[in-house]
Amino acid sequence: MIPATNEKMNIVIAGHVDHGKSTVIGRMLADTHSLPEGKLQQIQELCRRTSKPFEYAFLLDALKDEQAQGITIDSARIFFKTSRRHYLILDAPGHIEFLRNMVTGASHAEAAILVIDAAEGVRENSRRHGYMLSMLGIRQLAVAVNKMDLVGYSREVFDRIAAEYTHFLDEIGISGPFIPVSGMTGDNIACRSERMGWYEGPTLLEILDGFAKDAPPVNKPLRMPVQDVYKFTRAGDKRRIIAGTVETGTVKPGDEVIFYPTGKKSRIQSLERFAADPPAVYQAGEAAAFTLDEQIYVCRGQVAVRTEDPKPQVSRRLRASLFWMGKEPLLRDKEYLIKVGTAKQVVRIEEIISVMDASDLSTKAKKGQVDYHDVAECVLRTARAMAFDTAESIPSMSRFVIVDNYEIRGGGIIREALPDEQAPLREQVIQRNLKWALSTIGREQRWERYNQKACLLLITGRKNVGKKALSRAIEEKLFAEGKLVYFMGIANVLYGVDADIKEPGPDQSHRPEHLRRLGEVANLILDAGMILIVTAIGLSQNDLEIIHNAVDNELIEVIWLGPDPTDIQAALHIENLEHPEETLSQIKQLLQQKGVIFKL
Repeated sequence: MIPATNEKMNIVIAGHVDHGKSTVIGRMLADTHSLPEGKLQQIQELCRRTSKPFEYAFLLDALKDEQAQGITIDSARIFFKTSRRHYLILDAPGHIEFLRNMVTGASHAEAAILVIDAAEGVRENSRRHGYMLSMLGIRQLAVAVNKMDLVGYSREVFDRIAAEYTHFLDEIGISGPFIPVSGMTGDNIACRSERMGWYEGPTLLEILDGFAKDAPPVNKPLRMPVQDVYKFTRAGDKRRIIAGTVETGTVKPGDEVIFYPTGKKSRIQSLERFAADPPAVYQAGEAAAFTLDEQIYVCRGQVAVRTEDPKPQVSRRLRASLFWMGKEPLLRDKEYLIKVGTAKQVVRIEEIISVMDASDLSTKAKKGQVDYHDVAECVLRTARAMAFDTAESIPSMSRFVIVDNYEIRGGGIIREALPDEQAPLREQVIQRNLKWALSTIGREQRWERYNQKACLLLITGRKNVGKKALSRAIEEKLFAEGKLVYFMGIANVLYGVDADIKEPGPDQSHRPEHLRRLGEVANLILDAGMILIVTAIGLSQNDLEIIHNAVDNELIEVIWLGPDPTDIQAALHIENLEHPEETLSQIKQLLQQKGVIFKL
């Protein structure tokens, strides 16, 4: 007899539509006495009065209807318990829900039940769901061959399905016990079936109780994706509280942490909790909030890591396995959004390495697109660097979803971080941030004192369109209004801090280093709380990303002046300077909208 514990385990249940998932779940709820008192009898009586045959699947619909009355069971999250442990079953009715629950890590499952209809046999979705389980790193699986009552409890039918699906599971690296069950009659759910004496294995509930419980990942490196940063201003409260969920590891006061991908470093000053005493430590799985002893710029999407822990991967290029569920194919060079943890970035498919049909595992190398229900190995390129881990190291930090037209269309796991052209520049910035000597005066204190927010205003465009004239006019206007502002032409950098390297020639070989140094100079001036205006000829989006490595994204605003813009993402496009006062008014309005200066 397995001793009773308060242990908890999350199980995902999957299977082709109408293969009986809801019936199996309903039977487990009934046989483990997990239903509200009288609920089973109530549904049975309702079926009698309406002349409907009773089905255990009706229990889930009835419980969902009562959600507003405080019952904690619905069609996606079902709770029950055995003598061994408490279970949460995640029932996702379709592909989209399955990926939303599993890939995002919102509900991490430690094991799975896959239901196959004995009468229908293995279907395409049976294989697709099995592949998705494999792709998401779930290795504990029970395959319930359901509706055995419809095939006369035939051992031959069961053996045939088990042999066919075992061959498929072997190819994707999963194994697990097969069990013949009937959700309707209760055979081999919680009680051993007398109708299938030929089956000598455990019941489904005994298999669940035999699954190994994952150890809490508290001993792994700290990974806490930042959800948000909260600032309080009433009654002199100057705390900035960083909030998120601890994916792995622990965090406590005194821990020195680094936030990736920027590499900025500080120390945990205090743990916080709303309307309650904070704990001594936050650990994996817990929502956490803390303050830092030195204020640094931290934003949503960054990942907190202890300095002594292995650092995450940081890159703009990722090799990934993904499952596509969009009706429109996944195309190369089209822009999508990728979400990893709390980070969200624009992403493109740089290369489709291979495409596989998950229903039969057939592979097509170098296919030009990824179609509905295809599984692909791809190289993804994000607009900016992201922090993540690979599936082999910390699975929950490798999971992602891809969004197209505001809907989740696919998801998968990151297999490998690939080098990108800005990796050396980014590493230099990370080392700079790690060794940065912080002032005792925080940047927001300077902003409050100066009544402005630091900003790098990049004025770019083709040659001879009036960039310098516009920049000087902006500087004069802001200075007259009492702002701390400075205009710096690109030549100030080229013939000053860049004097040791050649000017950019036709091959543009020195351009990245020029832009890196421009970013470093700008970062110093912005750290002092000033508005810096810089002119440069024909900046592209790639040029801007180099500057982004050195300067916080939120502090840069780009204005394109003149015709023929590059691919740079500008906040404002000014065609010409025919109406200078109107142009200055536009720019001032932009700075007000972005919170750089305040509207009086």
